[in-house]
Amino acid sequence: MKNKFLPLLAGALVVASLSSCKKWIEYDPKEDFQITEKNYLSSESDYRTMTVSVYTPMQWLCRAPLIGDIATNDAASGGENASDVLALQQIDDFTHTPVNNILTELWQEAYEGINRANYMHQYKQANPAGKTIDFAGKDALYGEVYFLRAYYYFHLVRFFGDVPLFVDKRLSLSESRSLQRAPKADVYAQIERDLTAAIGVLPAVQVQKGRITKYAAQALLGKVYLYQNKFDNAAQTLESVITSNAFLLVTNFGSQFMASGENGTESVFEIQHSNNSPYYNWGGPNRGQGNFMVQMVGVRGLNGSALMPYASGWSFNLPTASLSNAFAAGDLRKSATILDIEAYKNANPGLNITYQVAPYKNTGMYNQKYHPRKGETSGQIELNYKNNIRAIRYADVLLMAAEAFNRSATPNDTKAQQYLNLVRVRAFGNTNNNISATGTTLRTAIWDERRLELAMEGERFFDLVRTGQAASKITGFQTGKHEVFPIPQLEIDISVLTQNSGY
Repeated sequence: MKNKFLPLLAGALVVASLSSCKKWIEYDPKEDFQITEKNYLSSESDYRTMTVSVYTPMQWLCRAPLIGDIATNDAASGGENASDVLALQQIDDFTHTPVNNILTELWQEAYEGINRANYMHQYKQANPAGKTIDFAGKDALYGEVYFLRAYYYFHLVRFFGDVPLFVDKRLSLSESRSLQRAPKADVYAQIERDLTAAIGVLPAVQVQKGRITKYAAQALLGKVYLYQNKFDNAAQTLESVITSNAFLLVTNFGSQFMASGENGTESVFEIQHSNNSPYYNWGGPNRGQGNFMVQMVGVRGLNGSALMPYASGWSFNLPTASLSNAFAAGDLRKSATILDIEAYKNANPGLNITYQVAPYKNTGMYNQKYHPRKGETSGQIELNYKNNIRAIRYADVLLMAAEAFNRSATPNDTKAQQYLNLVRVRAFGNTNNNISATGTTLRTAIWDERRLELAMEGERFFDLVRTGQAASKITGFQTGKHEVFPIPQLEIDISVLTQNSGY
């Protein structure tokens, strides 16, 4: 597959462009065996297959969680040297500019997903040939489409703030050149509309794991409300997920990050990855069906006996001492979050472990949640790890609800404590560490809990920004600039978009 991205809209559902001509009769392109847009969406199967294609760009966003960690004091960029994946090094050092290939690709990947969703929306009532294709479950299928469009826009607004907003149809290259950035409030309003529409038609349970459910849409909507400080709305929406009794915290915290724990009782929404069809494209971003982040976070040059479960990686996204020290004694999450490779080696002498110390910004610690493991990839091994991204866990829902109830117009700290302590009881295995504080002290406890519970899952930077803590918690953060990342220079050049302040 060639890495050809049209600016902003990255190769979205390209169809052959044909000029119609009249001589004595109407020209039919099928006579020349040419496929046109009118050949698409001619059956229920086409609609279902194309909906799957709207999911696909989420797999390409697998490097986004790295930034959510590396842009904070919880993780160092790591890598071989100061220029190894320069885009991440610059974000770690807060020297990033509009010329940053990872940020550019994260922009393009999300808009590819939006363009695919818009194509589906464009032909919901009638297909490109003007024919209505009705079938049982069509509305629910479109619920998935609207969730996905909301997910892509939420990704963009968190990273970039004001962004181009379009929903009626897929855009051509010429149309993309005339786009302007919409205010963040307008983007959030569209996200809310899409998620509300999705909630109204999605099923509570999907037969196929990984497909969007009503509860996933409610959880994301609650999160979107939280980001806008709409705490009453967030509390009500997230409470609906909790009272559904559809989810449970797993007993063993670390088990949910194993292959055997994917799509389990704590999973509200996971981005599915696979190693079944190990195609690859080093030019990416659509490098394969696998999770490229997994290769990036593993211990460099790791070797050992056949019994050692871990595979080698590239030593990026290294947990810091600051994060490690934040875990209290007895917190069972620490060992499931941070792999101290030297301690592991010393505790397992029979495994004959050797490894290369991370050459750059070494901390001695690695991302345990997504560390590569043997037998979980195929083909081009670096590109096809099957580890799902745990996008929304039930623990996240509980902590978001706790914050929303604490910050509501009429706070309910009793409920906030209840949801916070559900997470803490699992973390410590007892009730001895429960929180009884109220007001702002409770709020701080909830924020601190999010740091520990969701560590190395890419939430930390965005939590610090939305709660106003970033300047005091992140070294190098400049208020008024670093709340968002720069609009990619390629988009500035092509679409004449305005740039974020300070870049």
